Amino acid sequence: MTSAERPDAERLDDVGDGRRPFRRVLISVDDKNGLPGLVRALRNAGAEIFATGSTANAIEDMGPPCNRVEDLTGFGEALGGRVKTLHPNVHAGLLADMTDPAHVAELERLGIEPFDLLVSNLYPFRKTVDRGGSLEECIEKIDIGGPAMVRAAAKNSNSIAVVISPTDYPFLIGAAERGGFTLKERRALAARAYGEIADYDLAIAQWTGVNLVELEDTAPGANCWPEFGGIGGWRTQVLRYGENPHQAAALYMEPWGAPGLARSEQLGGKEMSYNNFVDADAAWAACNAYEGVACVAIVKHNNPCGIAISAESVADAHRKAHACDPMSAYGGVIASNVVVTAEMARQLDGVFTEVIVAPGYEEEAAAILTAKKNLRTLVAPPYVAQGVQLRQISGGFLAQTADLLQADGDNVDNWRLVTGEPATPEQLDDLEFAWGACKYAKSNAILLAKNGGAVGIGMGQVNRVDSVRLAISRANTLADGEERARGSVCASDAYFPFPDNIELLGEAGITAIVCPGGSIRDDQAIEAAEKAGITMYFTGSRHFWH
Repeated sequence: MTSAERPDAERLDDVGDGRRPFRRVLISVDDKNGLPGLVRALRNAGAEIFATGSTANAIEDMGPPCNRVEDLTGFGEALGGRVKTLHPNVHAGLLADMTDPAHVAELERLGIEPFDLLVSNLYPFRKTVDRGGSLEECIEKIDIGGPAMVRAAAKNSNSIAVVISPTDYPFLIGAAERGGFTLKERRALAARAYGEIADYDLAIAQWTGVNLVELEDTAPGANCWPEFGGIGGWRTQVLRYGENPHQAAALYMEPWGAPGLARSEQLGGKEMSYNNFVDADAAWAACNAYEGVACVAIVKHNNPCGIAISAESVADAHRKAHACDPMSAYGGVIASNVVVTAEMARQLDGVFTEVIVAPGYEEEAAAILTAKKNLRTLVAPPYVAQGVQLRQISGGFLAQTADLLQADGDNVDNWRLVTGEPATPEQLDDLEFAWGACKYAKSNAILLAKNGGAVGIGMGQVNRVDSVRLAISRANTLADGEERARGSVCASDAYFPFPDNIELLGEAGITAIVCPGGSIRDDQAIEAAEKAGITMYFTGSRHFWH
């Protein structure tokens, strides 16, 4: 993505000295947006304009002709346009440091004049990839001359300014009216240009690493991993602090424009914090695990403390999700996969909530929620699951394909009944819901569900039996003495290593269990389930979340 597609591009304030007027300008752009106004402003400032092929054609369509680069180089475009600016008469004019007397003298000896401004943006490589361009089409959109010119001008910010995105044209037009950019502004523009080039090169490196290399590696999915893997992002917000007040933090947005929470619109409330983003992202992913039905997830400290679905209404889903653990919902983050109604918004009265995120809000709902000055109300773009997950470790980072409930065992039709009577339709619906929700709780995860909502969640424990105890305890102590565990179903994100887990669930009145199976003691778990009269299914797939 270029900064033209990047919202809130940082304005470069006119401070400092060393202003240089635009006497001689080179323009070479693939994206012609904003070009008429820019050319008009430069001509009004008395600039002599040089341009490459299609850019020159576009400028001449607007009015008087401009100078063409081939007239400057004495060499026409070659190889179908692959070669047009790679020439000393261009690059010497970009690279000459006019504060260095030796450079000035050499330019005079060579008969080359310097440029004061380069306006250039690059071939749309990433867009060509995204639209499914062929191998040949994508390779042809790898720009060579453009990045070379941008790097040259950025290196020479003492003498020349470089603008690489139409986003910055208003700033450039203002500078033309003021007599050029200051040295401080030129340096800031150079830094931005290097960021754009780095993003461009990163996209090319990762695409070629997958599409031009045939690996002999026998590891699963080896061919989807390029030899070079990089991370890029544009800073969109400096946060008040990180997880704790002594930590600095910022929000960066993926440069290729992937939709996600980083691109959400905030309708009201205080500024988002680092922890707000972490919890909101977890809640947004959890509620979007379900399609065709309203789902509400409530997250606290990156773990769900309530999640529910409802075919009736989003307000009903929220009531059930909140009822799972009303105590932990205090200060939590709420996410809905459907438009929030006024009925649901009114249910938040008296419940302190840090963030609510949804694809949209009814007008009355938005008015209710934005009136709460401490509630951050976010509208998120349509949910698109990440294909790859990254985690930083000391000295590097790990990459894995995302866990998207895409395993064979996530299909109920593939479950294997290992003990008890087949689940009733109602039990099977709850088991399917619990299995999908369980993966969003930290391992070891146990989730008890009834009527489309979680009633008890045990997560993040170092052994599974403690998670079982926690889930049962929460189910039975957070609802005015009601034993909600009794009659519920259970999902476990991994196998039960010992029968004591099953025995505790049986004593609590759980009627059915879904789990991956795969333990060397599966026979003991099955025996315990039979003894307790519990229906149990094995999925053959697990969903750890560390």
